[in-house]
Amino acid sequence: MKISQEKLENLKKLINEDGAIAALAIDQRGSMEKMMTKANPDLSNVEGISRYKELVSKELTPFASSILLDPIYGKEGIGARDEGAGLILSYEQTGYDEYDEGRLPRLINFMSGLKAKEMGANAIKTLLYYDCDDEEEINDIKKSWVERVSYECEALGLPHFLELVTYDRNIDSEKGAEYAKVRPRKVNEAIRVFSDPRYKVDVLKVETPTNMNFVEGIGTEEPVYSREEAKKYFKEQAEATNLPFIFLSGGVTAEIFQETLKLAKEAGSNFNGVLCGRATWKDSVDIYGKSEEEAIEWLKTQGKENIENLNAVLKETACSVFDKIEE
Repeated sequence: MKISQEKLENLKKLINEDGAIAALAIDQRGSMEKMMTKANPDLSNVEGISRYKELVSKELTPFASSILLDPIYGKEGIGARDEGAGLILSYEQTGYDEYDEGRLPRLINFMSGLKAKEMGANAIKTLLYYDCDDEEEINDIKKSWVERVSYECEALGLPHFLELVTYDRNIDSEKGAEYAKVRPRKVNEAIRVFSDPRYKVDVLKVETPTNMNFVEGIGTEEPVYSREEAKKYFKEQAEATNLPFIFLSGGVTAEIFQETLKLAKEAGSNFNGVLCGRATWKDSVDIYGKSEEEAIEWLKTQGKENIENLNAVLKETACSVFDKIEE
């Protein structure tokens, strides 16, 4: 694929020395509010959450190629990041209106692509909930929304990272075995749809095609997939797109996420890195709720170890984005 020179220069600020995206994600808002409320309700506010994100950014971006932050709780984190780390900014509102049919996306009211660029963003990220089997009218709205954001990014020379989170409108939870059985088709079809050049997506941030908690020998749940079946789905995922694509951690443990990347490589997946969030830092939220000093120490030690271990796995498994992008 080809991208503009300005987009290319911005993308180069987001990758590591091997050309892979080794990015830290901490743009969580709704889920972060819940985690922080559980850890310490007094810190579940703009000041408390912003300070936590500032600490994560300061302590961990020296070991990441870039960081994904939000413009609501992440402003201090933007300034605290290592000078060598690029910046990806979220553009969508957190979550979706549960009373609205179709999990329709919404942009942050006070943001624009231009404002993101003025804040130092090297790329914009949007999250889209997508069910390939939903009503055509619903999915047409979502496709048009992606087009509008992508063409805004195109005009500003900012790469558009599209995060796809799948679901089934007839299944209550995406975490159980029922959804795990249909997930491979849902994930891989969503990737195929938004790889169409008309959407001008530059990087796909995607789920693993299998719920790794249900993979034999890796997860802790009763298996839904054998290891060989999981590998087949990973290979099909890679074949569904010609775009650079990176994995989100999806809340699994650091250990399972590292095993995930090894399995993807074993399957022949040519994925291009990660945007890893909770698997890296989530255990420090409860600690921060009790003591900022202890949270800093955790980030300096266990947090650093988590990200360095992930970087080591990426070095052996991820492919360069330049395998898919013409310079």
